Amino acid sequence: MTVNHRPDDMALFVAAVDQGSLSAAARLTGLSLASVSRHMSALENRLGTRLLVRSTRKLLVTDAGRRYYQAAKRLLAEIHEMEAGLSVEATEPVGRLQLTAPILFGRVHLLPLLAHFLVRYPQVSLDVSLMDRPVNLLEEGIDIAVVVGQQPDSSLVARKLGAIRWALAASPGYLASRGEPACLADLAHHDGLVYSHYANEQEWQLRDGDQPAAVRPRVRMRANVLDGVVAAAVEGEGIVHAPAWAIADDVAAGRLRIVLPECETPPRPIYALLTHQRLLASRVRVLLDYLSESLARQSFA
Repeated sequence: MTVNHRPDDMALFVAAVDQGSLSAAARLTGLSLASVSRHMSALENRLGTRLLVRSTRKLLVTDAGRRYYQAAKRLLAEIHEMEAGLSVEATEPVGRLQLTAPILFGRVHLLPLLAHFLVRYPQVSLDVSLMDRPVNLLEEGIDIAVVVGQQPDSSLVARKLGAIRWALAASPGYLASRGEPACLADLAHHDGLVYSHYANEQEWQLRDGDQPAAVRPRVRMRANVLDGVVAAAVEGEGIVHAPAWAIADDVAAGRLRIVLPECETPPRPIYALLTHQRLLASRVRVLLDYLSESLARQSFA
């Protein structure tokens, strides 16, 4: 009978890369250096490619080795999570979660919620990356990506967390000097402050009566972070198209004024995206439930 050593070989390989040498991996696992070396050779022979370049001073990882390491690290973490969940002693979710979200939305709305989540689930640790760019969940090892107004990939699990109103706004000073637009056509004569996170950054998606309308503003400033264009609008540099929550304080204080509210599109959905495999982890499920419940109580209008 042939014995399949794949999980052991995989764990030893990850330990060798993490520790920086085969000898350190041997000390960590309690095996002999010769045994660890045999496991690595068997793994490379089975895969038909070189993963490591051994030297007397250090361990070098090939390109194939780096790809295998990233995948193996995720698989071992999932195995650990499955075993912990099956254990009768596992009374609460445990492990590490990697989460991404848009910068300003994450800073204002998610980070305070995540701090309370850590108090509720002390055995879970979080690695949060706020970024205004698309992410690849599988390649980047991300458990949950919170996205706004983005069409979910059909290969991913998508859970709706809420919806956000988007509005046009400008400062009273700007409107006094340039005039307030009365219809979509008037926007062609105004300076636009464009948030370039979305794929089609050249157009604002609005409505003309009951019909969708794409408007190309005359770009005064373009930025891939939302607070940059909101700040420019407050300074009187043009009209911004932004989430209502991002300009709510400035509108309430009179620093900005909503224009053409009748041209707004329906609120854009907020989704949590994850792979089908990640949904199996209990720590992922409890975070999804927590975010869904918490964000449902907040207003994004």
